[in-house]
Amino acid sequence: MSRITAYCHLNEEYCSVNGAILAERDKESHDSWFKQLYKEQEFAYPKFHKMDALSQAGFIASELIKRANPKIVNGYADDEIALLFGNRFSSADTDSRFRTSYTENGAPSPALFVYTLPNIVLGEIAILNKWYGENMFVVLPKFAPEFFVNYTEILISTGSKAVFCGWLDITADRTNVFVFLVESEAEEGIDCNVPNLREYSGI
Repeated sequence: MSRITAYCHLNEEYCSVNGAILAERDKESHDSWFKQLYKEQEFAYPKFHKMDALSQAGFIASELIKRANPKIVNGYADDEIALLFGNRFSSADTDSRFRTSYTENGAPSPALFVYTLPNIVLGEIAILNKWYGENMFVVLPKFAPEFFVNYTEILISTGSKAVFCGWLDITADRTNVFVFLVESEAEEGIDCNVPNLREYSGI
């Protein structure tokens, strides 16, 4: 059976990996919460600063999972890792910022326009890691464990050996991120089934 071998939660207050709190937000900081994490975890990827919040969240969570499970970096061929992400609001937060850039500031922002599709986060992660496997971003009314379990099994049955899955609920006033790694041949981890995914997601 496929197993969840690492997972990351990220909300407005804290970030945790495999259930252990890694960092808590400093509300006095002038930096955004994601920038705080970027600095605290000593990431070195300058393109991060150009990303929208959705892509920053996906970047941080996937990088933390890689640190928690280092073999993912060299353990698979570049086409054996799939990406399966979703949320409720598509890229609405960035869409709103882009609209503001031309309705209030009088000049549409090309930097924001780049991120007015939710699947750009998949491109950011794939380009960074040089992963060329299957990828899909879905918009659902709520987190659906059944969907993620079933579609992960489809991806594995058609050649993927690992799947990065993620629920990235990002709005101007809400952060609810759950990213998890499923591996088809793992000897340890949490069985990837609906009850376990519902429990560990906390959503």
